[in-house]
Amino acid sequence: MNLFVNDKPVKVLKMEDFENQRGHFHLIVDGQEPTIESAQLVGDVAVVNPSVVLLQKIFTILREKKLKKLNSLTLTATGKKLLADAIKGQFKIIEAAGGIVSKGDKILLIHRLGVWDLPKGKLDKNETFKEAAVREVEEECNVRVKLEEKVCSTWHTYTQNENRILKQTKWYAMSCLDDSQMRPQPEEDIDQLLWVTQAQAESLVAASYRSIQFVCQKYFYKKHDSED
Repeated sequence: MNLFVNDKPVKVLKMEDFENQRGHFHLIVDGQEPTIESAQLVGDVAVVNPSVVLLQKIFTILREKKLKKLNSLTLTATGKKLLADAIKGQFKIIEAAGGIVSKGDKILLIHRLGVWDLPKGKLDKNETFKEAAVREVEEECNVRVKLEEKVCSTWHTYTQNENRILKQTKWYAMSCLDDSQMRPQPEEDIDQLLWVTQAQAESLVAASYRSIQFVCQKYFYKKHDSED
């Protein structure tokens, strides 16, 4: 579960995977402790077998504090699925899909609300993730694309009308079939589209959301791995 809360990466690991990485963490917290303080969240922090009460406290801190000294937070439990379900139970779930469109050695970025981003959007009723990914990319960029393999899934949180939202986004690689009519969709606050190389993409998204950085890293890793 690739989770981002207030743009901070929160990893959910199986216990055996956590044990293999134990030496990486600056602090390991017993999840049965009644509370946790924001001052403890420095560097790379892990919480083992967190209770529901402690999870609620952690997510409150993540929403309300900037936590500039926190690099990452890892949550682990003997039952990873139960832990993931406990996290999801605190939010209203919304499903979305998006794509990384390639043309030659370049990918397509969109500029929305002051940051470089990737095209994506919510699923319509009775729509699959794959169908939504293609539709959203074609609507937001006015291009035609061919769907390829799934890159990854991300989860990120936000608040809307006092509701706590957890948005699941499935990301797909796509190839461009036609960009002759390419233009940004202003109704979605997109004001620029740009074909960029990997180096340019990494530079531009360095100032974007951590989730977008994560998706680009996954995409380029898989791309280079398939070329080897």
